[in-house]
Amino acid sequence: MNLSRLLSPAWAMNITRRYAPFADAASSDLPLGRLLRLSLFQLSIGITIALLVGTLNRVMIVELAVPAWWVALSVALPLVFAPLRALIGYRSDTHPSALGLKRMPYMWIGTLLMFGGLAIMPFALLLLTVTDASVWAGRIGAALAFLLVGAGMQITQTAGMALASDLSPEEKRPRVVALLYSTLLVGMIVGSALLGFVLIDFTPTRLVQVVQGAAVLVAVLNITSLWKQEPRQARRGAREAHGFSRSWARLMAIPRIKRFLWTVGLGTVAFNMQDIILEPYGGQVLNLNVSLTSSLTAMSAGGALLAFVLSARFMSRGLDTIRLAAIGALLGLPAFACVIFSAPLNSAHLFQVGAALIGFSSGLFSVSMLLTAMELPERELTGLVLGAWGAVQATAGGLSMAFGGVLRDVVGSLATHGWLGEALNSPVTGYSFVFHLEIYLLFAVLIALGPLVRRSKPAAERNPHPIGLAELPG
Repeated sequence: MNLSRLLSPAWAMNITRRYAPFADAASSDLPLGRLLRLSLFQLSIGITIALLVGTLNRVMIVELAVPAWWVALSVALPLVFAPLRALIGYRSDTHPSALGLKRMPYMWIGTLLMFGGLAIMPFALLLLTVTDASVWAGRIGAALAFLLVGAGMQITQTAGMALASDLSPEEKRPRVVALLYSTLLVGMIVGSALLGFVLIDFTPTRLVQVVQGAAVLVAVLNITSLWKQEPRQARRGAREAHGFSRSWARLMAIPRIKRFLWTVGLGTVAFNMQDIILEPYGGQVLNLNVSLTSSLTAMSAGGALLAFVLSARFMSRGLDTIRLAAIGALLGLPAFACVIFSAPLNSAHLFQVGAALIGFSSGLFSVSMLLTAMELPERELTGLVLGAWGAVQATAGGLSMAFGGVLRDVVGSLATHGWLGEALNSPVTGYSFVFHLEIYLLFAVLIALGPLVRRSKPAAERNPHPIGLAELPG
């Protein structure tokens, strides 16, 4: 190979597409630089998730001695707006803007809510560390902060994904969505790693600085992401009366849609009940410091990203989406077993392996069910189907996290007070009960997946073209 061929644009483009799978997501209407800038809103959401779920829950439970049930409810509050994602998407589709903008106003509102919630959160956390007279004020303030951040994340992500769909050509749309999904996971990994690094020497003051810095970073990333992205269009009039209700009724008439959504919710509950208690488990039972437990979010997100990559290979070889979801549920069984047995064996490494495997197995399940949603009929309702999928998954995730925290507190209190017998008189009992319950729920998920597998078509018939990493939706 001569030097001129090495330096040719065609050879460089071939290398780029081979080693940067999402490079072909760019188009003349949406160049790669603009696309990567747009994806920054997903990066900010990933960092925020790592902060809320990966660090603050452990700090509030272990270092600040806040009851796990209150922390679970607070962390679950960001998902209160999850059921409204389909409605948010519909309203942004039909936004009667005098300026001809329909997505950017919602992204701007979401950014303001995220920044506001993170801005007041440090002061609420400070109240948690002082006198008893202020502890309830701190808890209520923290709950309000979590609620604002959650509303901002739901609105920003829904409008941002819709904007990306508007800007990208139809043939490039799955690749663009896949890039945005991967950016979210990268944000979780990077955010978790950074939080673990800056909190090696934990102090309440350092925690306040970290949360304030996250608020500024989120605002900068989101403003950079939406800046001059949406072209102005013609002014739109008022929305059609009862348009959303008619579209929703049409969606519910699709065969198997209700069973599919129930299965998505059940699987999400099975994998997410441990989210709020996994890091406190590592800190309280295995005596891991804040830095090590914060890295668990990176391990879990890394496992999910690996599942995302490998599922591309599985799907390209004709594996059915529902069967791939069942594989994810099956792999969840040894994942939770590793976490359970890490306590009696006092093995931090086994605990970390279990956390990574939980992320991998839940990633397989989530991606597979999303692919199944995109294969449902009524192609003109794809956006509403994906909105319903996201709403069910996020709502089930929030409720399961709250329920997991409450169960840990109730069962743990009964155990430490001797109500469950001398053998179970240990702080491990509350955590172990939740992990065992998730194992039982995974068996229920496998049962629920059965009829969907029997009725599904072979993957080769559904998609005659191989699915690569760039083709996976998110």
